[in-house]
Amino acid sequence: MTINQKNLKEPVKLLKIIDFANKSLLIVDDDSPLRDRLSRAMEKKGFSVTQAESVKAGISSVLNSPPGFAVIDLRLEDGNGLEVVKEIQKVNKDSRIIMLTGYGNIPTAVAAVKAGAIDYLAKPVDADDVESALLASLGSKAKPPENPMSADRVKWEHIHRVFELCNRNVSETARRLKMHRRTLQRILSKKSPR
Repeated sequence: MTINQKNLKEPVKLLKIIDFANKSLLIVDDDSPLRDRLSRAMEKKGFSVTQAESVKAGISSVLNSPPGFAVIDLRLEDGNGLEVVKEIQKVNKDSRIIMLTGYGNIPTAVAAVKAGAIDYLAKPVDADDVESALLASLGSKAKPPENPMSADRVKWEHIHRVFELCNRNVSETARRLKMHRRTLQRILSKKSPR
């Protein structure tokens, strides 16, 4: 049995939000629909949620009220989410921080963990996955999702996100995604894959 097989068989010990004195959760993301949806879901799970849409707003929120938990997007319109992580670490070393990104890769994951994040999740995320990552005991990682999105669904979500960021301009979206405009129009006209 390899070490990885052994780790998969060990149950991940999840703490409960009631075990924490500071239940405040800061969500920093410039994607308003995702931030709002995640905020509502996390409030239902017992967290006291504060939202910020930028590095500047995130740092301001941290200085006003250091969070016990944080979910921070790596790329924000006004800078890098790692700046917010570093500020949280200065004021509350015990804060549990999760980094989110639509651009997951090894170097950014390493940078996030070195800055003080306890885990790293690729967008789009589910509130249950965020809760599992935030409440996993520090010696273990959160369990893998039961029903992860298919690769087709992740691709569909990414294309639609870029389309929205380009103000629903098909030609601009196609140029940025380096795909033919007609191919993009066909993808946009289809329902989301499962």
